[in-house]
Amino acid sequence: MAGPESGLLRVAVVHISELMADSGVGFGTSGARGLASDMTDRVCYAYTLAFLKFLQDSNKPVRRKAVAIAGDFRPSTPRIMTAVAMAIRDAGFEPVNCGFIPTPAVALYGITHGLPAIMVTGSHIPDDRNGIKFYKPEGEILKPDEQAMTSRGVNLPEHAFDASGMAISPPAPPATHADAQQMYIQRYTDFFAPNCLTGRRIGVYEHSSVARDILGTVLTSLGAEVVHLGRSERFIPVDTEAIRAEDVTQAKAWTASAKAGGKPLDCIVSADGDGDRPLISDEFGTWLRGDIAGILCARFLKAESVTTPVSCNSAVEKSGWFRHVERCRIGSPYVIAAMQQMRAGGAQAIVGYEANGGFLTDSDIDIDGRKLTALPTRDAVIVPLAILQLTATSGTTVSGLLDSLPRRFTASDRLKNFPNDVSQAHLARLNSSDPMQDRKNAEAMLGDIFGKVVAVDTTDGIRISFASDEVVHLRASGNAPELRCYTEADSSKRAVEMNRQAMACLEDWRKHALNSTEPV
Repeated sequence: MAGPESGLLRVAVVHISELMADSGVGFGTSGARGLASDMTDRVCYAYTLAFLKFLQDSNKPVRRKAVAIAGDFRPSTPRIMTAVAMAIRDAGFEPVNCGFIPTPAVALYGITHGLPAIMVTGSHIPDDRNGIKFYKPEGEILKPDEQAMTSRGVNLPEHAFDASGMAISPPAPPATHADAQQMYIQRYTDFFAPNCLTGRRIGVYEHSSVARDILGTVLTSLGAEVVHLGRSERFIPVDTEAIRAEDVTQAKAWTASAKAGGKPLDCIVSADGDGDRPLISDEFGTWLRGDIAGILCARFLKAESVTTPVSCNSAVEKSGWFRHVERCRIGSPYVIAAMQQMRAGGAQAIVGYEANGGFLTDSDIDIDGRKLTALPTRDAVIVPLAILQLTATSGTTVSGLLDSLPRRFTASDRLKNFPNDVSQAHLARLNSSDPMQDRKNAEAMLGDIFGKVVAVDTTDGIRISFASDEVVHLRASGNAPELRCYTEADSSKRAVEMNRQAMACLEDWRKHALNSTEPV
């Protein structure tokens, strides 16, 4: 760390909470994010110092004074990685450059070697933005860790940065180590039987995902014929939870073309920008929703205990495949915390998944004498591999697996520019200390459209269950003036129609609030 101020070395004490407010680079569900132009070298340097200071102050065990770093393919990522490495060196640690690899790959490397790890990525958001994810030696930081980081101050060498916050003499990037990438590939080639995908023809939608080459390598190593699709040198913000219309259309076109050519695809697989959220389609090019893919992955891994956010499809409970299902708040830190609580309670074979498809394991999984070690962070590679293996053991296709699930379908949308005070005021009426009153209020608001209310769950937002076994879940965004709506029904058509009706109701709330002079 930089020492006290002297005539030769000018330092400034910077409080991270103030820097967050001044820079606009704040912490969300998965680390710090902001506009790439706001993520100056000085800001990234400060956040990295705060992370390392947090580890030192909390006496987190580190096997050696080194930190693994990696990044995605965004144009701003190499610069930010250099600023991160600069802070690591100045703090007395050795930066281990793992290169441009998926987030779960650098996390696995850190966990295996007992090292902290830092991933520079904005995940699925546009490339004018970026972010930094922080990992303790045992896994990603959770909400209490984030609060501990952002509440402290750090000493910045002000002479090292110009007026715009960029490093005056940035160091050369450290040499790249290929160990982390190879370790990640071997994780799957060791767990799955050799040639288990022989005879399969799989499309890999590569776009600009940092996982694209690893996906192809793993699939080929397991015997599959890989068809490379849609590679791009320009960053494409693929969001696995809000799939772009062009990606929906393109996947169907690719599978139709392959079938017409006499060489059909078994599925198409992909991942988001940093390779922690998967995409997998059926043989017709229809993308699976992430929570459905999570159920099928957990099924293949013979999970006993499953945790998933409250917004995810209830087919996980209705399937009867799992001994215990725990619902939690939305976001991987909450999934991880819930898995840890399960483990503390004696649960075994623990996994978690999210609506975006991210799949996490808190237990070592053993199948036929082959072990998959725990990786308690989102992982995009295990999901398509597990689903493909499940089709083999079940003697069916990916679409056939979907037919084996309880008929529960979900839809989601969001209303932008929805004032936070308006959404909070409406949702507060459904979140009192009186469950009976909450049900009455929910029925007064939505009963004319959806019928009798039988339960209101306030784990994260307001999840309303109706006597029809249909669900409407309303949730205000934590960092934007948006109100999100998730609906669930026994047919896809009905879930979409419910979502349309609910969104119309929310629009009425907004219009009434904006046109009214009375308090909300």
